[in-house]
Amino acid sequence: MVTISKDHPRYNSLVLRDKLVDGCKKGITSIHGLIAHGRGEAFDYLIGERSTTNALEATAAASAYLLTAQRPIISVNGNVAALVPAELTELSEITDAPLEINLYHRSTQRSEKIEQHLRDFGARRILIGRDYVRLPGIASERAKVDKRGIFLADVVFVPLEDGDRCEALKKSGKAVLVVDLNPLSRTALAASVTVVDELTRTMGNIIEITRRMQQAGDQERLEVLKSKFDNIQNLKISYSIILSRLQTASFF
Repeated sequence: MVTISKDHPRYNSLVLRDKLVDGCKKGITSIHGLIAHGRGEAFDYLIGERSTTNALEATAAASAYLLTAQRPIISVNGNVAALVPAELTELSEITDAPLEINLYHRSTQRSEKIEQHLRDFGARRILIGRDYVRLPGIASERAKVDKRGIFLADVVFVPLEDGDRCEALKKSGKAVLVVDLNPLSRTALAASVTVVDELTRTMGNIIEITRRMQQAGDQERLEVLKSKFDNIQNLKISYSIILSRLQTASFF
């Protein structure tokens, strides 16, 4: 990685970009993932590059789902593996949820490289879909899910998602928790819980919130959080935040 000055006004953004470029060099991240990341960055500008109160409430709902799940699973793609490997490992341990590598641009070699990368950060329970079934309704290689993981899961946490798989997972009866900076995407609209926030902020938040909820041990409160959460209302608020920022922006 190149050395990036902490005095640079876009320091955090440049660090994330550099991690993805490094991921490409290592064969972890698809070059197409760089385009997807740039699209997300544009939406992050629109929400003010911060975790809004609304995003934190959605994160709390996602934590409640993970802590009450019978068979939770965390789905991992190349961008996520490159950006938050340590956080994935920590959340997996807290929630007893295996990590399943599920890729759009899928190859055995790339899956194995991601697996090793996660193990280098301490991950222990990793599935790469060697024994897989195909979920109906998905045209891409992401239809291939591990028989012991996503296929059996009741709750699937997908830090970054594409719409057709989110819809297919929901149709199969699973609760789907996603991180998506675009509140109008198919993924955001189809999910059970959509956290409209940037990935690295979300992972830090969800680890902190999940630990706090776990220590409280209040199962009734977790069920209330789940039942009261309205994802469409959540997306409407996120959309209104973007509109408000656009309307109050000063242009010269």
